Amino acid sequence: MEELLKDLLMSDGISGYEENVAQIMTAALKKVSDSVETDKFGNVIAKKGKGKKKIMIAAHMDEIGMVVKHVDEKGFIYFIKVGGINDSILPGKIVEIINKKGERVKGVLGTKPPHLMSAEEAKKPVKFDDMFIDIGLDSREKVLKVVDIGDQIIFEPNAGVLNGDIYYGKAADNRISCYAMVKVMEKLPKNFDAEVYACATAQEEVGLKGGRTSSFKINPDFAIVIDTTVAGDMPGIADKVSALKIGKGVAVTIIEASGRGTIVPQKVRKLMLDAAKENKIAHQIDVIDGGMTDGAVVYTNREGILTGILSIPTRYIHAPTSVFNMKDVDSAVALAVATIKKAVKEL
Repeated sequence: MEELLKDLLMSDGISGYEENVAQIMTAALKKVSDSVETDKFGNVIAKKGKGKKKIMIAAHMDEIGMVVKHVDEKGFIYFIKVGGINDSILPGKIVEIINKKGERVKGVLGTKPPHLMSAEEAKKPVKFDDMFIDIGLDSREKVLKVVDIGDQIIFEPNAGVLNGDIYYGKAADNRISCYAMVKVMEKLPKNFDAEVYACATAQEEVGLKGGRTSSFKINPDFAIVIDTTVAGDMPGIADKVSALKIGKGVAVTIIEASGRGTIVPQKVRKLMLDAAKENKIAHQIDVIDGGMTDGAVVYTNREGILTGILSIPTRYIHAPTSVFNMKDVDSAVALAVATIKKAVKEL
């Protein structure tokens, strides 16, 4: 696994706490861009090339997680969720609390064991506000020496190779797309005939916020959002729900959240699909019932911005660990580059 990808997957950066990821992205983008800045909202924006047209690439750098809310007298920590997390995945997971010094404090997500539940309690799913984090200290006073109210909490970092091109990692949504965006900037010529802006956006998981502010600032002629999407090649998911498979290419998104999110304009769909066919790039088609990307706020910003979405099929999104295929990441890079070149000529 390339070091940049591993660093991104292992880094901490829930929504609103993206500073460490931003540092990684800043360093990586400086190597492949003409300039890099961090705006007031926390988005990292790199620029490359010079020309009449402005092209924007967006990939959000925040991850789902939690924040410390309360510490009781016995030293147990209570929390709120940040982003979409299914409560059922939480019990027993190892987490890390990032304190004000940047130190990582390990803890275990606990709940009342089933052995001690009443018959009525056992029938109901356990909710996150009945859970707590145990860091092995036995008083509020001791805990508050190493953890503060408001500290971010991430799932235990992990990243590696499962088998061949199939990788796993924490925060694959959306750090694999941040990695892909760096590679796109790397592959575009230094003297490219357009201004290309690579935006690592903040706070996507809690309202697509960074995509809105960065696209307003840049006001591009065309934008590409790179994100992950739900792969359906696992038990319990029928093809009619999701026919996407890891390893079969990047997904070209047509519509997301049943139209509540981005409805990609017909001319943009054609542009991206033609680019894929002309360059023989493996791809799939994505029509999503639920979930949306930064594209939803980018394409409705100002007077409207032509926007396309490339989605990398990923298993177990919004879980402590996700699984993806590097071939799909590579095809996302190839199609983004081909689409940008085509957009500069045709849009």
